[in-house]
Amino acid sequence: MINTVLEFLTNENIYLITNWGVIPFWLLLIISPNNKLTSVLVQSVIAPTIFASAYIYLGYKIYLDGNFFEGFNLYLGLNELYALFAEETFLLMFWLHFLSISLFAGCWISRDSQRHFVPRILAILSLIITYLTGPVGLFFYWFIRIIFAKKINFDE
Repeated sequence: MINTVLEFLTNENIYLITNWGVIPFWLLLIISPNNKLTSVLVQSVIAPTIFASAYIYLGYKIYLDGNFFEGFNLYLGLNELYALFAEETFLLMFWLHFLSISLFAGCWISRDSQRHFVPRILAILSLIITYLTGPVGLFFYWFIRIIFAKKINFDE
């Protein structure tokens, strides 16, 4: 049975499952941010645990392949980053990283917009932009938040 599961967990399948699997979390944040289901599934430890499990599994696969730190010159320039991303499993790990951090930012936007009484339509727009572009959506929300919170906090 475990062999069947491991055969199923190819990089392509993990990519497809996480890409399609993150959409319900975002829809819950957009459609019903105050729902108990959203609180339990999205704004708790469940979503990060799912991403962390996939991330750890991929790291283990890289370790088993014996090339975990081979060529890991991430901070030496774009050519080295490109070479690192040429390895499919590393690329998938960084994609999971992006998906999880974006979802975390989306959760923060959802909760913070309620706390500062940001109109729901602007929060939804911020969530959609964050889903699609990550940091741009977060910046967009921060700009809107300044208007509705009537203050600028650089430390929140």
